[in-house]
Amino acid sequence: MSDKNPFIVSANWLEKRLKEPGLSIVDGSWYLPAQGRDARAEYDAAHIPGAVFFDHDLVVEPDSGLPHALPEPLTFERFVSSMGISERDTIVVYDGPGLFSAPRVWWLFRVMGAERVFLLDGGFDRWRAEGRPVTNEPTKIAPTAFMPHFDKSRVAHLTDMRRIVEERSAQVADARPSGRFTGAEPEPRTGVRSGHMPGAINVPATSLSEDGSLLPPDRLRERLEEAGLDLSKPVVTSCGSGVTAAVITLALESLGHRDNRLYDGSWSEWGARDDTPVVTGSE
Repeated sequence: MSDKNPFIVSANWLEKRLKEPGLSIVDGSWYLPAQGRDARAEYDAAHIPGAVFFDHDLVVEPDSGLPHALPEPLTFERFVSSMGISERDTIVVYDGPGLFSAPRVWWLFRVMGAERVFLLDGGFDRWRAEGRPVTNEPTKIAPTAFMPHFDKSRVAHLTDMRRIVEERSAQVADARPSGRFTGAEPEPRTGVRSGHMPGAINVPATSLSEDGSLLPPDRLRERLEEAGLDLSKPVVTSCGSGVTAAVITLALESLGHRDNRLYDGSWSEWGARDDTPVVTGSE
């Protein structure tokens, strides 16, 4: 474990334990089209020995109509059981750059009841650059039973967000880049308006890490407070489709902030409707 963060493990820690029973390693990579990377192809070409691939576009609730929609517990159970992962395992999640999509998988496992879920510091890109073991051989999977214990208190839905925006009963932290937040840049999804929810605070996910590592606690706290968050009050995290919002969730949890939820529909839902208020520019 990291001395500085209870949710992050070092590459040294993981490498020493690669063959330990009860350890599940998950490649949680996912990329935006603009990043020009194919997560599945990269996994097939090289991954940490024993790692299984978590497909963000597949492990979803199929009838929601929203990208990356939180799966029902039974749907999640079916997928991750077939991946050989138990809720009792020590689960280590990574992505390519370190802190982009892996925190979403970390959050998913935790909201579904797994208690020992961690992120790999520096991600796979650093792991590989340091010459640590990789393989292109398919991981042998022994199906198991993941027993979900869903914590609905960690999730916000559209009805919650309407009330929160109207009553300002919680702070909304938006992880999208500033250009999309202000409306200066278009949304990557067709039919989705630019801008943000009234009262929302922009906390770009990329501002919370450096070189694939989460900022140390003092700088993390400073960064969040500079953005305008009051860490003594409730926070709902949001982004484009519920993926990078989890980076803010990770930052909050790392600082001991527990009164937070993630808006699963995020801007893909809010910005695509014609009955939700949207503002542009900087408030």
